Amino acid sequence: MLDAWVREIVAWHFDPATGCPFWLDNAKRLDWDPRREIRGYADLDRFGNFQDEWLRGGPVRRWVPRAYASKPVYIFETGGSTGVPKSRISIDDFRTDYEAFSATLPDEFFPRGADWLMVGPSGPRRLRLAVEHLAQYRGGICFMVDLDPRWVIKLIKMGEIDMAERYKQHVIEQGLTLLKAHDNIQCLFTTPKLLEALCEKVSLKKMGVKGVFCGGTEMTPQFHRFAVEELLDGVYFAPTYGNTLMGLAVHKPRVPEDNFAVIYYPPAPKAVIEVVDPDQPDRVVSYGGTGRVRLTTLTREFFMPRFLERDEAEREPPCDLYPWDGVRNVRPFSRFQSKVVEGVY
Repeated sequence: MLDAWVREIVAWHFDPATGCPFWLDNAKRLDWDPRREIRGYADLDRFGNFQDEWLRGGPVRRWVPRAYASKPVYIFETGGSTGVPKSRISIDDFRTDYEAFSATLPDEFFPRGADWLMVGPSGPRRLRLAVEHLAQYRGGICFMVDLDPRWVIKLIKMGEIDMAERYKQHVIEQGLTLLKAHDNIQCLFTTPKLLEALCEKVSLKKMGVKGVFCGGTEMTPQFHRFAVEELLDGVYFAPTYGNTLMGLAVHKPRVPEDNFAVIYYPPAPKAVIEVVDPDQPDRVVSYGGTGRVRLTTLTREFFMPRFLERDEAEREPPCDLYPWDGVRNVRPFSRFQSKVVEGVY
């Protein structure tokens, strides 16, 4: 299935009638034809690693496939924790991803027709519109707070830890005001740090929240256990791993033998996550081995082969629900830790 999908996506992005200017220009510099010679996923190695810098700055229209030239285009940015933010164009991918994710949420804890509260980043982020679409797709309305994570990062870099804490409390107060004012809010999206701060103020269960969808770089096995056993008092906890460039990876259903490990599976075949040797990124590590996360995104809107993420993880074998490779305990890439400030995530 994956090899056939790769052929379809490469044919689309390198066809002068449908492809995007970036890849059509790239093809002119190659002495081989991707449409003829890319026969499967392994062949994508021929493109080399996708470069971070290609997504920083403009013109962003070089990423818009010609087939979609007349459609309204969204631009989503990464967090901006490392200089000029990376940008990704989008038309419908964010909706498609979150509609698929919706099918993994149990209706008992994320009731159809219930309203949502989004206590996460606002501004030019895919997550803001995506969570709102998820709420609407499930028949609800999404209430929002105003949160600028870049300001938090600046405060931390300036050593203004007290001010960063005050800003966090400002965000929490917005969320609490909405929770108290709107009885039908039963579903919540937030990050680990903000979830803990919310639960220090109120019992989400007593406030009527039944399910929490949570994502962020601070999602560790320790926090996973803490959330389930102490913070949430029976409120359903759905951890996720996602970003602007990949979409959304779902958490493997919790079983005792996993001991609260945070295990994710990508939305294959639209995105493939591999764990590779940081010194030889064309070599995938063995199951259970630790390495750097490498992402390949394969949609008609966006083709990004072999991108090395700022994360590391252990390689996880397929499971019954998701018969492809996953990742365990994703965390910031250890060689970068001294440079990256994550802020409210």
